[in-house]
Amino acid sequence: MTEIIIALMIVLLNVVIFLLMTRLYRRYPTPFLIPVLTTSFCIVVLLLLFGIPYETYMIGGKYIDLLLGPAVVALAYPLYKQRDVLMKSLMPILSGVMVGSVVGMASGVLFAKLIGVKEVLIMTLLPKSVTTPVAMEISDVLGGTPSLTVVFVMIAGFTGVVIGPYIVKGFRMDDELSQGIALGSASHAIGTSKAFEYGLDAATVSSVAMALCAIIVSILGPLFVSVF
Repeated sequence: MTEIIIALMIVLLNVVIFLLMTRLYRRYPTPFLIPVLTTSFCIVVLLLLFGIPYETYMIGGKYIDLLLGPAVVALAYPLYKQRDVLMKSLMPILSGVMVGSVVGMASGVLFAKLIGVKEVLIMTLLPKSVTTPVAMEISDVLGGTPSLTVVFVMIAGFTGVVIGPYIVKGFRMDDELSQGIALGSASHAIGTSKAFEYGLDAATVSSVAMALCAIIVSILGPLFVSVF
């Protein structure tokens, strides 16, 4: 009974904070105030402030985590609605995601090699630009640490949605196709949520980019390990 109450309180706390942060973001729409980032920050501060162990938080947090998979699958709906757009732009999407996936893996591996980290950390870092459930599986297969991979995935996602809009503006990426490819390839699900702000086409392409990126990294990941 006690665990049920704790779980409900944790879930409710996350929902309330997320709604408050969403209102804040709508009032002050700056990339540094995206709800996912500010909500995560608030949760971490509360856990530290009240000395709540991670294990206690996950009594309720695990139910939120279970919704991640269905949330990714639910992105199939905008894909279906925009299937004509996708078919017309199939080659640009495929080439863009391929480049994004390779650069994402190569940059992580080369940076890790440059600073001289252990091999297990390189395997952990390699799938950082892939959506969390897939990234954890890739990390496990490659011999990395899946739980630590989640941290790198979050950093990649947050970095992409914070810096991404400035890059989009700086390079004058005015069409939704390029915006969606960039956000989906670099920042997976978090980037896709940001892509909705640019339009339905951008969100749809971002969803496709996220899925394709997961497939490409799953296939090329072991090759990168053997090469580097």
